[in-house]
Amino acid sequence: MFPIERPRRLRSSERMRAMVRETRLSAAQLIYPMFVCPGSNVRTPISSMPGCFQLSIDLLVEECRKIEDLGVAGVILFGIPESKDPEGTAGYAEDGIVPKALRALKEAGITMLLWADVCMCEYTSHGHCGIIHDNDVDNDATLELLTRASVVYAKAGADIIAPSDMMDGRVAAIRDGLDAEGFANTPIVSYAAKYASAYYGPFREAAESAPQFGDRRSYQMDPANAEEALREVALDLEEGADIVMVKPALPYLDIIHRVKTTFQVPVAAYNVSGEYSMICAASEKGWIDKERVMMETLLGIRRAGADIILTYFAPEAARILGRD
Repeated sequence: MFPIERPRRLRSSERMRAMVRETRLSAAQLIYPMFVCPGSNVRTPISSMPGCFQLSIDLLVEECRKIEDLGVAGVILFGIPESKDPEGTAGYAEDGIVPKALRALKEAGITMLLWADVCMCEYTSHGHCGIIHDNDVDNDATLELLTRASVVYAKAGADIIAPSDMMDGRVAAIRDGLDAEGFANTPIVSYAAKYASAYYGPFREAAESAPQFGDRRSYQMDPANAEEALREVALDLEEGADIVMVKPALPYLDIIHRVKTTFQVPVAAYNVSGEYSMICAASEKGWIDKERVMMETLLGIRRAGADIILTYFAPEAARILGRD
C-alpha cells in the first residue's frame, strides 16, 4: 500500500515549492560591507576577495547608488585612514575617512541604512582593537575612544552604530555617549558574540588591520564556547543593544540559532571574508556552482535564525533575488 502522506507532492514544481517554502531570503535583509579609502577615483582590488575593492569616497557614492537600486537594506563602512598611530586617532576624528564618507553619502541622497563599524584596529599602528598598556589592550581606557568614535559617526549621519571591538562594557558606554549628545534614537548593533576566528584573514588584507604582535584571543571569544556567547548577548542586551550579532556565521550556525531562540530579539550574522573567499576560490576552480552555493549559504544562515545578514555577496544575491 502506498503511504497516505507523500511529501514529494509539494516538491513537484518551482511554484509549488515556492508556495510552501518555510524560510525566505530578501535583499531587504542584506547589509553590504564596504571599504573606504582616501583619494579620488581609487578602486583598489582586494586580491583575496574577488569582486571587492577599497573605494575612494567618490566611487563609494556611485557604488552605493547601484546597491540601493538593488534593494539592499544598507552598507556597513570600514575605513582605511591616511595614517595610523598607537591611539587610533583617525578612528574618532571628525574629519576621518568614515565621517567624510557618511556625510558624502547623505549629501548624495542615499537612503539605505548607513552602518558605521566601531573599532580601533583599522586605525591603530599596532593593529589591535584598543589602547595598549603592558602589551595588552586596556579595556576601560578603550571605552572612551569607542564612545567618541560612535558620537562622531552619529553626527556625520550614521543610522546605526555597530561596535565590533569586544571590549567589556562598551555597549553601555556608547549608549550613554550617544544619549548625552542627542542620539537616543540611534540603534546599536552589537557584535555580541564575535569569535577569535581564522576566517577573518582576507578582511585583514582589505582593512589593513592585521595585529602587529600577538593575536586577539584575549578579547575575542574562544571558538569552543557556546554558553559564553549567551552570556555575552545577555550582557549587551542589558546594556542597551538593539540588535545582536554573531560573527562568523557558518561555523557558528548553532550559536545563531541559540541566540535567536533564547532571546527572541533581532539577530544579525556576519558571513565573513573567509567564508566569501572560499566560495569564490572553489568557483574559480570549477568545483562548485557559485550562484547556487552562495544562495544556499545565505539561506542556511537565515534558516538558523538570522534576521539580518552582513555579506560580501549582497549585491550579487540581490540581483538574483530581484529576478526570481
